[in-house]
Amino acid sequence: MSGFLLRGVWLCLGRPPFLPLLAAGVLQRQPWVAYNTKEEDTARSVGRYPVPNKKDMPYDIMELMEEIERKTGFLPNVFKAMSHRPAEFRAFFAYYNTIMNKDTGRLSKADKELIIVATSVVNRCPYCVIAHGALHRVYSKQPTLADQVTVNWQLADLSDRDLAMLEFALAVCRADNITEEHFQKLERHGFDREDAWDIGMISAFFAMSNRIAHYIDLRPNKEFYTMGRMLSVEKEKEEA
Repeated sequence: MSGFLLRGVWLCLGRPPFLPLLAAGVLQRQPWVAYNTKEEDTARSVGRYPVPNKKDMPYDIMELMEEIERKTGFLPNVFKAMSHRPAEFRAFFAYYNTIMNKDTGRLSKADKELIIVATSVVNRCPYCVIAHGALHRVYSKQPTLADQVTVNWQLADLSDRDLAMLEFALAVCRADNITEEHFQKLERHGFDREDAWDIGMISAFFAMSNRIAHYIDLRPNKEFYTMGRMLSVEKEKEEA
């Protein structure tokens, strides 16, 4: 990879989203075909706005998308959709990486994905519920919890810690009046003020993401529906 813009994107992103899943064995390397928007009906299968042809994309974005597709076996549709606005593509994924891949704080990757699932249900965003439900299954190794949260988070098999975390995230999502009681409840379950910032920021960022997906009619990739579900099946076969 070369070029000033490309280096800038990689420095901002740190590493492309979804590449860690390859190392986890969830995504398998597949024969690579260069990204081509003509392979599918993008207006229907990706979203409402046209996806630029490869030759019309800025070099840094095109090469980043090809790298993700080459490493993971498929390109999540959010990358295609956001390529319609290159400057916003770079800003969106740079901020995504900042809050989702930070190494500090008490939130695990599975925690973050569960926050996104719960708040995206409230915001009625099928893309984020399905895509981040898949990522939660991968990180948590729990194939059913995200589905439970999608249906009714209050009846899901959640710990008291997770319930407190989602209560705060959903209060931010709904624009409730945030009081000291919210922070105190988090503190009783092991979260400090910086963790509260992380929970609130994820809820806020994905409120924006949910609304973008809503008005552009962003459709989930079919790969997300089964991702992480086969882990338990394969484990049962190994144990049998």
